[in-house]
Amino acid sequence: MFGSLRRSALRGGVVATIVAGVAIAAASPALAHVTAQPGTAQQGGYTVINFRVPNESDTAGTTKIEVTFPVDHPVTSARTTPQPGWTATVTKGVLPKPIERDGTQITQAVTTVTWTAQPGTRIGPGQYVDFPLSVGPLPEDTTSLVFPTAQTYDDGKIVNWNETEQPGAAEPEHPAPTVTLTAATGGGHGGGHDAAAATSGDTGSAGTTDTTARWLGGIGLLLGALGLGLGAGAALRSRRPSGGSGAPSKDEEKVTTP
Repeated sequence: MFGSLRRSALRGGVVATIVAGVAIAAASPALAHVTAQPGTAQQGGYTVINFRVPNESDTAGTTKIEVTFPVDHPVTSARTTPQPGWTATVTKGVLPKPIERDGTQITQAVTTVTWTAQPGTRIGPGQYVDFPLSVGPLPEDTTSLVFPTAQTYDDGKIVNWNETEQPGAAEPEHPAPTVTLTAATGGGHGGGHDAAAATSGDTGSAGTTDTTARWLGGIGLLLGALGLGLGAGAALRSRRPSGGSGAPSKDEEKVTTP
């Protein structure tokens, strides 16, 4: 009887873990925000930021991305890399108030970077694209840069990712892409990824889907659950009855076959 109970508990635990994994994978699309990758960089240096844009619509495609740069902590240089099917435009403007930096007065800086899809190109449902951008020098008078981003769909809908996350508060519905700035190391001017190295790797494409990653995560949880089940079975097989001859009991032998 005890062997049967142990088998039932083991199977129930595996099934519960598998169900939880599938539920997590199914819920993941709600977390698909526009983000800045990586989320950290060093003050005073140059870095490559990938603006990761997932398509959250089930019926429409994304055809335009406009990233707004902060003017209170300006960035003077932004360079794009060729993105098949997309046209990139870097816009600079006069700052409302000149800023002194390293003995130089800064009067102009990057205000927006816009990617516009060419005819026949879009980020379709279930897809995402990374838009790389080499920027710098990064300001040294702040610990974070916030990049409000407007995402335009081919059905006319515009989603503004412009809400700032507050410490201790729940994540807003449409958080703005944010990069945390850390103190510079090694002289303070190498604080970022080399542009060529960062853009030579996989920067994403319209054919890469968030859905694949979610289901891979669910499969990983499933395999982990099966591993726990096998480990539990092995532990039960290793038990011996107290005071016995050292041979496994009949109930324990049955547990070896979940």
